[in-house]
Amino acid sequence: MVKISEVVLALIAFICIETIMECSPCGGLYFFEFVSCSAFVVTGALLLMFSLNLHTRIPQINWNLTDLVNTGLSTFFFFIASVVLAALNHKTGAEIVAVIFGFLAMIVYAVNMYLAVKKWRMNSSQQNSRQTSNYIRARTESREVDHHPEIQRLDA
Repeated sequence: MVKISEVVLALIAFICIETIMECSPCGGLYFFEFVSCSAFVVTGALLLMFSLNLHTRIPQINWNLTDLVNTGLSTFFFFIASVVLAALNHKTGAEIVAVIFGFLAMIVYAVNMYLAVKKWRMNSSQQNSRQTSNYIRARTESREVDHHPEIQRLDA
């Protein structure tokens, strides 16, 4: 649900910035346009990957980490782009609305980043505990000679 909100807010911010006909200077506007369009495309692609379970077909990619990096970068760049556009805008309605949706998108991306960090840490700790338990099991089995009569103790 959060990812759908991210896509919708990035799209609305992009549409708002595209309705501006005149700008001077245009650097902040172009940067905001790039950030909102990039966030929309990348997050939309991830949304499709996750909702169609296509990510399970490519297990070599750590999808939790990919989502974490996407949300982190999108949060950071939406913040910068929104601040720059707010400082350089000409007080037109489309620019003000774009700034508002930029900050809203930043907040939603930040919430998703928090959730992605929690999920990544949980999966990372589960993987570490699984590796540790496999190591302990292997060490225990290697010391149990009684279960393997074909192995003779050298100290006996």
